[in-house]
Amino acid sequence: MEHYLDNSATTRTCPEAAEAAVRVMSDIYGNPSSTYTKGREAAGLLRECREAVSAALGAKSEEVVFTSCGTESDNWAIIRGAESLSRSGRHVISSLTEHDAVRESLNFLEKNGFEITRLRPDSTGRIMPEQVLDALRPDTVLVTLMMVNNETGAVTDIADICSRLRGTGYRGLIHTDAVQGFMKVPFRAKDLGADLISVSGHKIHAVKGIGALYIRKGIRLLPYIMGGHQEDGRRAGTEAMPAIAAFAEACRQDPRIGYIRALKDDLAARIAAKVPEALILETEAPHILSISMPGWRSEVLMNHLETAGVYVSKSSACRQGKRSHVLEAIGMPADVIDGALRIGLCRYNTQEDLDALIDGLVSARALAHGRR
Repeated sequence: MEHYLDNSATTRTCPEAAEAAVRVMSDIYGNPSSTYTKGREAAGLLRECREAVSAALGAKSEEVVFTSCGTESDNWAIIRGAESLSRSGRHVISSLTEHDAVRESLNFLEKNGFEITRLRPDSTGRIMPEQVLDALRPDTVLVTLMMVNNETGAVTDIADICSRLRGTGYRGLIHTDAVQGFMKVPFRAKDLGADLISVSGHKIHAVKGIGALYIRKGIRLLPYIMGGHQEDGRRAGTEAMPAIAAFAEACRQDPRIGYIRALKDDLAARIAAKVPEALILETEAPHILSISMPGWRSEVLMNHLETAGVYVSKSSACRQGKRSHVLEAIGMPADVIDGALRIGLCRYNTQEDLDALIDGLVSARALAHGRR
């Protein structure tokens, strides 16, 4: 039996989203840019989908642009955002614990003459508002900080940071990678204060290959992908309507955050009781639990759990086996990092999934003790 507990890497597509995608592929398959009936039908669906995603974001429909994924949204927001204000300055504030989509965008800017200040987080991975204010300079043009850390589940208070930055008279852009926060922690774009917000579909039970970038009304951001007039001239390329329809349908579903939070709390308590040597990193996000079994190797634990049909990860799927830069940045010892596991929960997980994970950890512990 399969026990999938790596929902921070990706989620299985919910039936409603899958059905929406199939319906578009089978019936509403016109190009939204075409002027005849099939095209107008697709264009009407595109408007409905944009409204559904924007409603989930708490934004106006014209502020949401569909992209291929969260990575594209991050690249576009950070690179074009910084470039758009380069005449006013070339300083960017971020953190040491960002997703690689942000890290590589910052590296690109750095190679092209921008100066990047990378803030060190607290012991859970959060960035505090005071750190951002202390790093602020007259030539700062962009602040980009992750809302929910994809490895630890630490939640950075983006709303407070935005409020305090604007209170200083800061006129640059504020971007947040909300891929792990969207429909997991409560926020509304119109109240958050960020100018640019990246989200992704496959983290909320839509299909892979779809994301969105919130661009606050009044912000002018040059296209990152060029070659057509789609998305109101902001992103070229025929809209991926099956994926967009799936994304919209996923946004209409109840995320069941209270249920997921209860699973996480129960799991943390049971691990503490059954595997006392395990270290548990307590963070605010309802769906991510970061643990470590010092003295073990993450890969060995993952392989052992997989034999029982239990799937977890050791860090971001994008890291491809590399040591976690997030856990290094928050000051974890080497043996803790090397024994770390990330558990990602979703509304489809059950007590049976938790039982299987606990049993797997207990049996791994017994095997290890038997070898000593």
